[in-house]
Amino acid sequence: MIIAIPKERHTGETRVAATPETVKKLKGLGLDIVVETGAGASIRVPDTDYEAMGAAIAPNAADTLRSADIVLKVRPPGSDEIALMKRGAILAALLSPATEKDSIQKLADAGVDAFAMEFLPRISRAQAMDVLSSQANLAGYKAVIDAAAAFGRAMPMMMTAAGTIAPARVLVMGAGVAGLQAIATARRLGAIVSATDVRPATKEQVESLGATFVAVMDDEFKQAQTAAGYAKEMSPEYKAKQADLIAETIKKQDIVITTALIPGRKAPVLVTEEMVKTMKPGSVIVDLAAEQGGNCPLTKPNEVCEIHGVTFIGYTNLPGRLAIDASSLYARNLFNFVSLFVDKKTGEAKLDWNDDIIKGSGVTRDGAFVHPALKG
Repeated sequence: MIIAIPKERHTGETRVAATPETVKKLKGLGLDIVVETGAGASIRVPDTDYEAMGAAIAPNAADTLRSADIVLKVRPPGSDEIALMKRGAILAALLSPATEKDSIQKLADAGVDAFAMEFLPRISRAQAMDVLSSQANLAGYKAVIDAAAAFGRAMPMMMTAAGTIAPARVLVMGAGVAGLQAIATARRLGAIVSATDVRPATKEQVESLGATFVAVMDDEFKQAQTAAGYAKEMSPEYKAKQADLIAETIKKQDIVITTALIPGRKAPVLVTEEMVKTMKPGSVIVDLAAEQGGNCPLTKPNEVCEIHGVTFIGYTNLPGRLAIDASSLYARNLFNFVSLFVDKKTGEAKLDWNDDIIKGSGVTRDGAFVHPALKG
């Protein structure tokens, strides 16, 4: 069987779906690897490094994809790439099913069995394949580094002969994977960190990292999480109280990092323009939800701008700003996913559609949509 690694053609995408390390591992599964020339250029990997691990180098997308049984990508393939893929091919990538339904339809029409890595179920068996977590971890780290670079002061407290420099105050909104990494990074840089989240269980995680948890701690909040660990919808009264608390907290912050993102939906507004106006001149907001409308309506996707004296950082691909590490982790996630369905003895693909991971991430099969989120 042949695995294809085409170049990423999405504007601004610097990550790649395979590294020399994972090419070697894929070869160990009995697979042949074809890498499009220049695929690794953005992560400083020359074609010769892939060749040294047993990959063949193809001069263009057509030669890369024409005979491929499995295609690994970061972003969804374009129409021209889909047209080059053979019927029955398997595709694994970040397919953005909620916003790229036309692309998913074209994959179905082309007879490609496509798997959206975003849809991997959150079960222990899938942890090593969890691309959202691996990429969010880097995004949380990079958000703090970018904020520190844009901030016109030092992060830690410094005691000098000329006087003391006060530490920066950082508020992280959302304590998921990206938020927790942002907290840990800001703490390592010496900032005073606080964080907020709508899930009561995150309070202990936030405090274990040395940050202060900010929330209205009433009875409703204590019951604000389902048995599965998801947040419940809060009452209008609670939302108003929480908004007042956050508004008062934001006034005192130097850096705010927002991380609230709901797949397939517009990002919730966490920071209003009125809140921004109360922030100190020179403050920084890093909005990790910029690609889906932003947690602040003032955020401009893929721009760094200043509004009301506050610097907004709206990069839509923060992991791609650490392309080497992001690619390394993403490629390992994909290798672990491929290992799930490739027979170790024969090197053939055997998709078990009753497997929770296959069933949960599959979006097209035999020319049709198969994921519940895409039906109807």
